[in-house]
Amino acid sequence: MLLKVILLFLIIYVAASQFDNFIFNGFHNLSGGGSYNLSGGASITPTGLLKLTNGKTFESGHAFFSTPLGFKNSSNGNVFSFSTTFIFAIGPDNNALKGDGMAFVISPSNNLSGALPGHHLGLFNVTNNGNPSSHIVAVELDTFMNPESSDIDSNHVGIDINGLKSIKSSPAGYFSDKNGRFNNLSLTSSEPMQVWVEYNGIEKQLNVTLYPIGVPKPNRPLLSLSIDLSPIILDSMYVGFSSATGVLVASHYVLGWSFQMNGEARAINVSSLASLPWKERSRKKSKVLITVALPVIVAAVVLITILGIVFMIRRKKKSAEVLEDWELDYGPHRFSYKDLSIATKGFADKELLGTGGFGKVYRGVLPISKIEVAVKRVSHESRQGMREFVAEVVSLGRLKHRNLVQLLGYCRRKQELLLVYDLMHNGSLDKFLFDQPKMTLDWSHRYRIIKGVASGLLYLHEDWEQVVIHRDIKASNVLLDEEMNGRLGDFGLARLYGHGSFPQTTHVAGTFGYLAPELAKTGKATTSTDVFAFGVFMLEVACGRRPIEHHASAEESILIDWVLECWRRGTILNAADLKLESGYVAVEMELVMKLGLLCSHPHSVARPTMRQVMQYLDGDAPLPQLFPNDFVVSTFALGQNEDSDDRLPPYLSSIEASILSGGR
Repeated sequence: MLLKVILLFLIIYVAASQFDNFIFNGFHNLSGGGSYNLSGGASITPTGLLKLTNGKTFESGHAFFSTPLGFKNSSNGNVFSFSTTFIFAIGPDNNALKGDGMAFVISPSNNLSGALPGHHLGLFNVTNNGNPSSHIVAVELDTFMNPESSDIDSNHVGIDINGLKSIKSSPAGYFSDKNGRFNNLSLTSSEPMQVWVEYNGIEKQLNVTLYPIGVPKPNRPLLSLSIDLSPIILDSMYVGFSSATGVLVASHYVLGWSFQMNGEARAINVSSLASLPWKERSRKKSKVLITVALPVIVAAVVLITILGIVFMIRRKKKSAEVLEDWELDYGPHRFSYKDLSIATKGFADKELLGTGGFGKVYRGVLPISKIEVAVKRVSHESRQGMREFVAEVVSLGRLKHRNLVQLLGYCRRKQELLLVYDLMHNGSLDKFLFDQPKMTLDWSHRYRIIKGVASGLLYLHEDWEQVVIHRDIKASNVLLDEEMNGRLGDFGLARLYGHGSFPQTTHVAGTFGYLAPELAKTGKATTSTDVFAFGVFMLEVACGRRPIEHHASAEESILIDWVLECWRRGTILNAADLKLESGYVAVEMELVMKLGLLCSHPHSVARPTMRQVMQYLDGDAPLPQLFPNDFVVSTFALGQNEDSDDRLPPYLSSIEASILSGGR
């Protein structure tokens, strides 16, 4: 047993000490993985370049040396001296600004998939940014100024310890050895530059040096920071690179890399490095133009011009868009099919956001304004045909409220029906509530979303020029913007009528589990049937369950019945979402559950209006005194005329009276 322990110790020691240095003069031997772990947008080009991003917006790319390195002296726990150098280039694009930059990183894990792109540089997210438990040391090459990170400008180098706010930073450049003058460098110049990161474990000094290729390494570093990395760096750490883009994009490349523990990193052989793509293209293009292509181009231009004119004439006829009388009032909101096709890259699959019974939704960027949008392309076989399409254009096109998804416009081309919305970056609410959500929404966010959707519904029912009945309120139709505010969307089933008049529709529409019971009898959707669905929605958000759970036990399968039963037992809070644990305000949770049950009461006259709901949620009016038995309604009561309450059971009449007196 002792020999086995000694042998295991030796194996671990050898494995840990085997990779105390490495050098990559290009990355030809790493295609397919090799000694690297690549994730996100990172890849190895055929010519041997490490490419960290591939030109997409809001993308992260990570590349780590596949073996963790032993950074600490086991006898005293101090971090060893180390040195690393790499050559990088940030490539051109069509934007004057480029985002967001890249970083050399020392991390306890080579999996940073939970980090965010954009100004988070693929290093942190909103949870661990600034958290000492991250144990991350990074040298950032930042090409976008973010005030929230206290950036000094949009072209700087910074030392980051466990967060995006640099401990020390400087505009990109270097100090000349000849006269000591500072020379500015542009990180996005497309030219290769070299970086040295050196840590002296004895003097506890971290130096960072940046300079262009062809210039000797300056003696004076760009950044020099006195810091003991021993409390930050763990015994075993990964080294590598992270990069990110946001709304603006760039291409981030590493051409060569060298690392040495307890010594100076070996020099990179610059002459053996691959050419950058734009330099290679420029060189080849010049050669072809001079030797071969120039005569051919002249002839081709003439031919292409003729063919182009013919093609545009035929395409214009083919793409002619139908314009009908009802559309004349909404002309300013009409988009051309060509612009939407360009925005979605020809409705490419990689831009697809989701698919439903209505068709498909694509992410797009409008070609002129550069606004990010969502384009709903209604399928020909969809139940949401011309009638629903017109309803959505007419209604949502004129609605203006912070808690409604804004319809920017529409397009028709022959049988194509398209709607253009503001893009909601965080998607639909149901993805944060059910099954295995990508993140758990805390109670404060949930309560704010409930109040936001209630405010939007109040606007639809009472505050707009007409009454709008949504008819399909549910978690999957509530979308979240960048600040996680809830916005009600999908007005394809909406119906409008004047204040004081009555809806005429007798077609039952909506989603099973959210339909008020009187719809089966009358077929007429009203503001009260919207309130019923909103009540179910409130219970969804509070309990983290769908209205009907087919895989749950019989007792818990119907959400309304389950919450009611918990209330009857005197333990209504037991129905709260288990993912919240105890992280909620009990008074608010109980209010939401009881109000959700009241809104989804089986008898319509017992339900409050949305104005009353807002008063209850804002604390401007007390919730009527209710008891679980008030929600058990006989089939006799459900069979009465909706406009008559003289034959209702006494307790139901008392609830109605309480609502009418206390909530208006």
